[in-house]
Amino acid sequence: MRPLKYLAGYAPAITVQVHALIDSDKLPELLLKKYPRPHDIKTDKALYVYTMDLKNQFLRQSNPLSKVVYDDKIDVLHQALGLHSVVSRVQGGNLKAKNEIRIGAIFKIAPPEFLQMIVVHELAHLREKQHNKAFYKLCEHMAPDYHQWEFDMRLYLTCLDLGRTIY
Repeated sequence: MRPLKYLAGYAPAITVQVHALIDSDKLPELLLKKYPRPHDIKTDKALYVYTMDLKNQFLRQSNPLSKVVYDDKIDVLHQALGLHSVVSRVQGGNLKAKNEIRIGAIFKIAPPEFLQMIVVHELAHLREKQHNKAFYKLCEHMAPDYHQWEFDMRLYLTCLDLGRTIY
């Protein structure tokens, strides 16, 4: 059995099931049935508005965001799905910090739930820098199905890695 890089930390029983779906060529069909259409947030401006709506709904008191963009330089295999960064600049005698979120451009064509999961994950980093219990609790507060969407997104990435698309 070939290793599944996006499911490396999961129990062997789960990876056996995923291998069975891959071998029977049913993984794309399963994902398409569960997530029948991609989201319609294609531009950086629309992504910014979408992210700010979520931020204002759940994290009104958090630091402001200066930029939210799709980034085609984010390599899903080696880096991340999205990045939250703080850019610091000296202005006069003061140090100014700006929060930025970059989402991998691969997610321009993905189910809306996956985009929401990634945005929620990056927004949670405004409050919690580490991936700890409080971080995941905040993610679940903003998206109750967060963990299921994360698993399904890993299946989606596995599908793409195999050269199969669902849309």
